Amino acid sequence: MNRTLKEATVKRYPYNSHDELKLHMQAFLMAYNAKRLKTLKGLTPYEYICKIWSEDPDKFIINPHHHTVGLNSS
Repeated sequence: MNRTLKEATVKRYPYNSHDELKLHMQAFLMAYNAKRLKTLKGLTPYEYICKIWSEDPDKFIINPHHHTVGLNSS
């Protein structure tokens, strides 16, 4: 994942500020987390985390459903 992020951001685009990088990183992560991955058996990274949480919530400090983005997010 780190290599994927680095290749999609700092190795590909020049940034004039840290804020530019943060904005691009946020957009990239939103797109990446919506992508279905073969290694996760066709689930998105977010769906996979929610699946693991539902199977064993003790592995997590917080409920991953509280980190959805949209109208009800804070």
